[in-house]
Amino acid sequence: MWKKSARTHQSPACSEDRQHEHSRKKVIKCKAAVLWEPHKPFTIEDIEVAPPKAHEVRIKMVATGVCRSDDHAVSGTLITPLPAVLGHEGAGIVESIGEGVTCVKPACGKCRICKHPESNFCCQNDLVKPRGTLRDGTSRFSCKGKPIHNFIGTSTFSQYTVVEDIAVVKIDEASPLDKVCLIGCGFSTGFGSAIKVAKVTPGSTCVVFGLGGVGLSVIIGCKVAGASRIIAVDINKDKFAKAKELGATECINPKDYSKPIHQVLQEMTDGGADFSFEVIGRLDTMTSALLSCHESCGVSVIVGVPPNAESLSVHPMLLLLGRTWKGAIFGDQLLGFKSKDSIPKLVADFMAKKFPLDPLITHVLPFEKINEAFDLLRAGKSIRTVLTF
Repeated sequence: MWKKSARTHQSPACSEDRQHEHSRKKVIKCKAAVLWEPHKPFTIEDIEVAPPKAHEVRIKMVATGVCRSDDHAVSGTLITPLPAVLGHEGAGIVESIGEGVTCVKPACGKCRICKHPESNFCCQNDLVKPRGTLRDGTSRFSCKGKPIHNFIGTSTFSQYTVVEDIAVVKIDEASPLDKVCLIGCGFSTGFGSAIKVAKVTPGSTCVVFGLGGVGLSVIIGCKVAGASRIIAVDINKDKFAKAKELGATECINPKDYSKPIHQVLQEMTDGGADFSFEVIGRLDTMTSALLSCHESCGVSVIVGVPPNAESLSVHPMLLLLGRTWKGAIFGDQLLGFKSKDSIPKLVADFMAKKFPLDPLITHVLPFEKINEAFDLLRAGKSIRTVLTF
């Protein structure tokens, strides 16, 4: 969920030029949305962004999506050191580079997971045990003389940010950054969960719990994969029209039934769906999604970020008969590629009109209205709000 698409006018084989050499030594003063405490609004602050160090890239942000994972950090569901500049679904233009960056290209490729053909979760991540810094243990942000933490290696809620070269990719210069920023997290996570993690098959039946931006992206993935039946589940009926527009064949609200929703879905699908997806992040819906897929051949994928410090207890018989239970971070490796390769390919596919992004964007607001964007998210009135700089 953390790769940030960035656009640069450099060629893939170029090295640093004099302009980069001069630029990278400067501290930049700019605006950023700082979260000082949990459960509080963001405040727009004047911050200083230090120059990039070796193997780092400083980026001028153009657009960033507001993702539910950011709100989890605000609420404390996702623990991260504060104060911090949050945000992770962004697109921008390279401003300067640190030593050793020959272009915004290949991944670290050194750790066991980067070398593994079936994983995308680099060991250098800052998600499992968040430090709120870059790999050298420091942040490039400061405000009022106080260091400000980084957020999962990206921090896109700032006019300028510094990321490591393993966390930025070069994309098509012609691409609209206020749309393809969604490929930096939400779209890729949902789409890849259907295409790559679940491996949805033609003619299959799928159930999707949660119709936010990621859940709707799962629906797009299921449709592209050829599913013949896609059942969308949400307690907000206002999202049903959009779900059907993107490929859902049926939409149901658990509140309309007196029995557990998994029983309803089992009855609708001759014992259970072929594939189910939990895209909410609640323990009860994770269980419901598991029970909604067929006990002998169903595949259930957890996509939503779970509550912090809570555990899920499951009877082994729910799996022993043949169900498969999986999890997905950033849609795993999309289309058979690592995310460093798959993001540019997805951007190219979007430019070729192979899938839509516009229907996922319900609001576009100036960066300074970030708190309004989070209010829309929490009220269920937005799918994706894009903030522009």
